[in-house]
Amino acid sequence: MAFDQVILTWIHLIASAIWVGGSIFIGVVFSPILKSITTSIEERIQIMIKVGKRFNKIAIPSLIILMATGLYTSHQLLSNPHLLFGTSYGIFIVIKIVLVIALVITYAIHVRIIRKEVEDQIMSKQMPIQEIQKLRKKIIILGEVTVVLSVVILFFAALLDTGI
Repeated sequence: MAFDQVILTWIHLIASAIWVGGSIFIGVVFSPILKSITTSIEERIQIMIKVGKRFNKIAIPSLIILMATGLYTSHQLLSNPHLLFGTSYGIFIVIKIVLVIALVITYAIHVRIIRKEVEDQIMSKQMPIQEIQKLRKKIIILGEVTVVLSVVILFFAALLDTGI
């Protein structure tokens, strides 16, 4: 393996650690702790918006790097349909790409739900609590789907790494 491939894989792994690790941390560690800090749903969602905005500053570039390095690494296989659909390795790459597309769509919807005007309403305490509760449920579901898709994508990455 050439040194440039090692560097590319290393960058891919760092981006993956940021994306998946950060997502899992927010859902499994930070969110439950937040419940013990404040019982106010309004305060919790305000804090989560702040954390989400901060996380997005490294998460979005990490996701872009993940997609770019993944596509670059598999570009030879992607340009040869016979290998792509004629081998288990190729089929796993196709499945991984479909999962990544689903992940990007889910994440885009997640981010779109808390657009600027919604964020401003929440932060200025002008959104009714019923709306906040509905919004929170959507955000939780989309966040969970994002984490599950990310972990499943990692599983396919492990399958590809073994050369199956």
